[in-house]
Amino acid sequence: MKEFIKDVIIALVIILAITLVIKPTIVKESSMEPTLYENNYLFVNKLAYVNKDHPEYGDIVVFKSDIDNDEGGGKKMLIKRVIGVENDVLTISDGIVYRNGVALEEPYTLEGFTSGEITDYTVPKDEVFVMGDNRSISLDSRDGAVGTVREEDVLGKAFIRLYPFNTFGLL
Repeated sequence: MKEFIKDVIIALVIILAITLVIKPTIVKESSMEPTLYENNYLFVNKLAYVNKDHPEYGDIVVFKSDIDNDEGGGKKMLIKRVIGVENDVLTISDGIVYRNGVALEEPYTLEGFTSGEITDYTVPKDEVFVMGDNRSISLDSRDGAVGTVREEDVLGKAFIRLYPFNTFGLL
């Protein structure tokens, strides 16, 4: 009996540690295709930015938006790719994204084209500019409803896809 109680306590400690570090997440929309698809099951590292100051280019982050949740109660969580960090100057022109005057190579986008026009937008301090990989339908920093994301609203970095099993692996 003593051994059983010890095993249960160890299991509870492990479960608690995992839930404090990892947030399971299901992708609910297609704005990150072809990288992520609807109903992909991911793990998000909630401590990814504790030891480093800021998200980095290309990180896929989950964040709290100011958009009301369709299911009622609370705000919608979104998942997008970091394109710009504080003090970056971004321009979108003729379907190409420029960061600090340099055209980005974005092989992860669905269409290879970014809609919209932005001229010399400077990302504010402690904020990130995010976009979905499926640019034609993504609601992201290009839209005022989302805008740039405060780093304090970033819940974590998506780091592994668990499901579907044939796409299991690191992101």
